[in-house]
Amino acid sequence: MMDSVIIMKKYIISIDQGTTSTRAILFDQQQNIVAVSQEEIHNSFPQPGWVEQDANEIWLSTLSCLSSLFLKSGAQPDEVASIGITNQRETTVVWNKKTGMPVYNAIVWQSRQTASIVERYKKMGIEPLVKEKTGLVLDPYFSATKIRWILEEKNIENTEDLLFGTIDTWLVWKMTNGKVHVTDVTNASRTLLLNIHTLDWDPELLSLFDIPRNMLPKVVDTSGIVGEIDPVHFFNTSCPIGAMVGDQQSALYGQSCFHKGEVKNTYGTGGFLLMNTGDTPVHSQKGLLSTVAWKIQDEVCYALEGSIFVSGSLIQWLRDGLKFFKSAKETEAIATSVDSCNGVMIVPAFTGLGAPYWNDECQGAIFGLTRGTDIRHLVRASLESMAYQSKDLILVMEEDLHQKITHLKVDGGASANHFLNQFQSDILEIPVYKSAMTETTALGAARLAGLACGFYKKEDFKDGKLEEFLPQRDHESVEKLYAKWKKAIQATQMY
Repeated sequence: MMDSVIIMKKYIISIDQGTTSTRAILFDQQQNIVAVSQEEIHNSFPQPGWVEQDANEIWLSTLSCLSSLFLKSGAQPDEVASIGITNQRETTVVWNKKTGMPVYNAIVWQSRQTASIVERYKKMGIEPLVKEKTGLVLDPYFSATKIRWILEEKNIENTEDLLFGTIDTWLVWKMTNGKVHVTDVTNASRTLLLNIHTLDWDPELLSLFDIPRNMLPKVVDTSGIVGEIDPVHFFNTSCPIGAMVGDQQSALYGQSCFHKGEVKNTYGTGGFLLMNTGDTPVHSQKGLLSTVAWKIQDEVCYALEGSIFVSGSLIQWLRDGLKFFKSAKETEAIATSVDSCNGVMIVPAFTGLGAPYWNDECQGAIFGLTRGTDIRHLVRASLESMAYQSKDLILVMEEDLHQKITHLKVDGGASANHFLNQFQSDILEIPVYKSAMTETTALGAARLAGLACGFYKKEDFKDGKLEEFLPQRDHESVEKLYAKWKKAIQATQMY
């Protein structure tokens, strides 16, 4: 009977709830995209460095995207086998379970408003303990300090009716009309509260951050049915929710990085480089983060993560700040219209330098300017800086894992730039593969949701059509270029 039900089902819905928009994407049995709907999300900036969102707006945008998805595609709700959710990870919502209303805005992962709380905890000398248990560093980026801030800001002492969640948890709670309060291990591993060895909330950390256990969701597998969306939200049809997964982990799964040592790089506003480290967490000696990649029944997979603060946002600056061009698409033609950067090197440390330098004091710099420098050299140097920063991280990952990386899979907006992909391959001296599938993050969630209900099997998950970029420079010229980059980095930090 079960098989006949599955055969009738034609689609998986992936909800990709990101920082700037909510998207719903319909996938078919062959993992092809059938339709996409999208709604922008408003970000507010109450004070410098603060970033907040309206959690109710996120929920309403999700409902709206689901509705327009069916209108666009002509698909029927009862043809959907399962829903997968992938989300901006550390963004924090605290709400009242009786009223269903947030007690404060959602505090976005980028927000630095908890910096003073972080300093308070650093002075207590707990960072080595936190790192050992969570794989993370003490930073406003993660959820625990955001929960603490909300409780203190709103002067809340009685937490009996309060619930906490990252966006996956909030959406599932709303979808099930408050019946299900869960998060998956990937999102939980970004809170500073999950012990990545036990894969459960850590009592010592809860005590340190003074966060009551009753506020926290139950930790579940990345793939597995957690409940059903209430028919009232899904056109009088119930549908299982089969996956919850953080966006970067989802992209790792969507890129089929299933084996230890495989790496993907997402070129977004920043850059996110994740390496599959297999069934044990690798604690970085170089400031990378250890995180849970996914858990599917008895299979637990971990990852090392390095973040590049400025990637696509450098191109945005050239476009919007310096008015060098009207569209990012133009950068490829501009960069390839010259043979080299003519000695120009750009270090885009607009918000300091991340791994492996961890220097938040330094600022961006341009070196090697001459009278012959023009826009073309600056655009080319900007694209090359993305590749140099990725190489910095990959070398560190190889050291941490004691393993050579043999190839790199790329996704994100800037991966459409052939020049960048080719230069990335040249500077790493390994092949770079770009998937024809542009929605690798959404695909990861769809795969995990399909796995949970029998719609997909693991053997269905292979690389789709890949565009290959092979190294074309000799080792000596690569070494010279990279030495120049290291010199520029050094000089930037001395300024």
